[in-house]
Amino acid sequence: MEEQENNFVLSLGANTNKCSLETNPTEVPTCWAGATRGGPEVVIVPVLFGLIFLLGMVGNTLVLVVLGRLRPGGRPSRSATNIFILNLSIADFSFLLFCVPFQATIYSLPEWIFGAFFCKWVHYLAMATMLVSIFTLVAMSVDRYIAVVHAKRSPCIRSKRNAALGVAVIWLLSLLIAIPVAQHQALMSGHQQAPNSSFCWEHWANGSTAKQMYKITILLVGYLLPLLLITCCYAKVLYHLHTKVKNISKKSERSKKKTAQTVLLVVAVFLLSWLPHHIITMWAEFGHFPLNNISFTFRIISHCLAYGNSCINPILYAFLSENFRKACRQVFTCKLFLRPLSAEKLARVRMENFSTTHSTTNM
Repeated sequence: MEEQENNFVLSLGANTNKCSLETNPTEVPTCWAGATRGGPEVVIVPVLFGLIFLLGMVGNTLVLVVLGRLRPGGRPSRSATNIFILNLSIADFSFLLFCVPFQATIYSLPEWIFGAFFCKWVHYLAMATMLVSIFTLVAMSVDRYIAVVHAKRSPCIRSKRNAALGVAVIWLLSLLIAIPVAQHQALMSGHQQAPNSSFCWEHWANGSTAKQMYKITILLVGYLLPLLLITCCYAKVLYHLHTKVKNISKKSERSKKKTAQTVLLVVAVFLLSWLPHHIITMWAEFGHFPLNNISFTFRIISHCLAYGNSCINPILYAFLSENFRKACRQVFTCKLFLRPLSAEKLARVRMENFSTTHSTTNM
């Protein structure tokens, strides 16, 4: 029971109601204002999360459908870049699936209703798919760096085999790093304020530094290091384009400008999407996170930004590509409203759309 009293969880996707189980000297749990009477978040948060969930699911499903379409010969069209984009969409799709519906119920229901199995494995898979998504973004930045800066050696390094191997390593590392979540997430009941209710909380040994070390590890490998690598790779891409590329035609200048804007957007989106979540996590772990309406609103915003990242990724890495938009139109327009293309023309168009390119407009 003493250990349960210290389980105020602020990690992404974890079960958190509006009351802290850290007791004060009067043995009364500290709560956010309005926790006992309910609030507008009971309705607003599920609706807001539902919109994010719908947008993310539609966007990532479109990417999966377009990139998963088969060639006439029956073989899927793949390049190293498309393999990473496909993996990113799978990870974002899974992350939204394991996070948003369950987190929405936490704001609208008084207890965890999904049982011990889902308590453990939903949060484990949410952490794992979050890391897969972030690691894939890093891999894509490295892929773009190699394609632009080391164009001559690019075909050998950026092979489909190496891309598939990279995806396998990403999933393996993510599943391993997320193991402590499965170990320490547990269904608990019998709290003095709600003795008949069950809650899904993290369960770490009292006085152990393992929890703090794990939170720091996630901050480093899941945010700071990826942010550094993404920034460095794209900075080198921009430097190479502006110093090594001698073509100064108007088309080239427009391409450079568009690339710079895309790079800045990619870095800014990643930075802002995950910053509030990590601020709250570190603040709660190493400081005293205030429990009031402002902090509660900040927590909801951190969820929306983190989940929104999985909605924006398909736009940044797929729909901003002219080739992808052409392929999308072929799948959803030509097939429904136009006469089928000849096999020869269809093969040529798909080859143009999905071929590996050194153009940075496909980032």
